[in-house]
Amino acid sequence: MPPKVNAAECVACGSCADVCPQDAITIDDIAVIDASKCVDCGACVDECPPGAITE
Repeated sequence: MPPKVNAAECVACGSCADVCPQDAITIDDIAVIDASKCVDCGACVDECPPGAITE
C-alpha cells in the first residue's frame, strides 16, 4: 500500500516528488501518490519536511 498524504499538513513543496525514484508523485494543491507506480520505498516519507506523508 502506498504512503498516505495528510492534506491538512501537506504544503505542496515538492520535496517528495523530487526524491521519488518511480516518479509516482505529482504536486497539485497537495502531493498525490500514484499507487500504480509506487514501490513503497519510503523515500517520500523520510523527505517530507512537515511530516505530511506517512506509511
